Amino acid sequence: MQHKILNKSAGQRTFAVVLETGEEAMDCLASLAKEQRISAAQMTGIGAFSEVVLKYFDWEKREYLNNAVHEQVEVASLMGDVALGPSGEPSIHVHLVVGKRDGVALAGHLGSGVVRPTLEVIITESPAHLRKRRNPQSGLALIRLED
Repeated sequence: MQHKILNKSAGQRTFAVVLETGEEAMDCLASLAKEQRISAAQMTGIGAFSEVVLKYFDWEKREYLNNAVHEQVEVASLMGDVALGPSGEPSIHVHLVVGKRDGVALAGHLGSGVVRPTLEVIITESPAHLRKRRNPQSGLALIRLED
């Protein structure tokens, strides 16, 4: 993984992040957020995976279901955020749409993705912290704006 700060102003940094073949996207993004002490940010990206696990939250079961895709896919759209989780560590939340060879699109939360040949991500930090708290109704850690 390579990264570079493109802009730094008034407590806000913008990072360009480039992942290469074989790197696991969620591990790399979480590692960068922790290393750079990013506590609030948005991210967008494009690229491709050799395999990916999309997750879907089953509201009735209150758990994520895995949808593993074991073929080359294009990352048509990647959007996400960084906030501090209940533990105080950066928490990465990414949604994406991937396209298969036949043009079929699949979407969901990014569980994991092995990059091939590249994943290009722009992370724009916010000057204020975002914090997640466990929501008792869903069981999920969700961003809450109150202190």
